[in-house]
Amino acid sequence: MSREEASKQIDKELDLSNAGRGVWLVKVPKYIANKWEKASGTTEVGKLKISKQHGQKAQVSLTLSDAVINLDPHERIPKEHRLDVSVVTKQTLGVFSHMIPGKSDDGVIPECEKLFMEGRIVQKLECRPDADPLYMQLKRESIKKASVPVRKVQSLDKIVQNYKPISDHKHNIEYKERKKNEGKKARDDKNAVLDMLFNAFEKHQYYNIKDLVKVTRQPIGYLKEILKEVCDYNMKNPHKNMWELKKEYRHYKSDEKKEDKPADSDSD
Repeated sequence: MSREEASKQIDKELDLSNAGRGVWLVKVPKYIANKWEKASGTTEVGKLKISKQHGQKAQVSLTLSDAVINLDPHERIPKEHRLDVSVVTKQTLGVFSHMIPGKSDDGVIPECEKLFMEGRIVQKLECRPDADPLYMQLKRESIKKASVPVRKVQSLDKIVQNYKPISDHKHNIEYKERKKNEGKKARDDKNAVLDMLFNAFEKHQYYNIKDLVKVTRQPIGYLKEILKEVCDYNMKNPHKNMWELKKEYRHYKSDEKKEDKPADSDSD
């Protein structure tokens, strides 16, 4: 596909005609979002009021419509809200929509799913209610509802087969089997173990025995026999109880130390 053909294909899939339009990103409380989701597409959900005095920041407020407020008479929510405005400067955010392929009004079927850029986000607004008695009551009910435990203790007057005790659980059996298999580590060829050790010491200069066992997966006794041939065991701080390659096996300069691995409190 040529560059011109690829450009035409992108134009088909993404419509950028509204890319220069500025839009607002508004964060609303959950109780408002739930009301708006229940409202029909033709219902007026509220009115936005913007007022600005000379030399002052714009004041934005939202008044929910009576139709939204009365969607559920048993759930009372605040009607008046203020919107805190912040300008987007450090991020490039956009709003996109898409059209699923299907017959249009003129009977034409699009070749692929069409994407539209609806605009670039220029301001963020956070909707906040006034701290009036109605809102405080709403918050109390919300906290009370969230504190109700999902599971409750109940007494049983007959045996429930689903809760019948078993001798051992599946995850316990699998754990014991895994530990058993890990305990039986087979000895690898000495040269293979040395290769693993040299590769490990290329990353860090010091290791404790536990980490070397994890790296090589060798029995600790067999591993120590090999370590004694190629490594020195530090008996003094700051690298006490750590293994380090002998000088004849180090290929880095003495004044360019590798990153030291944090010492472990356990001994060898």
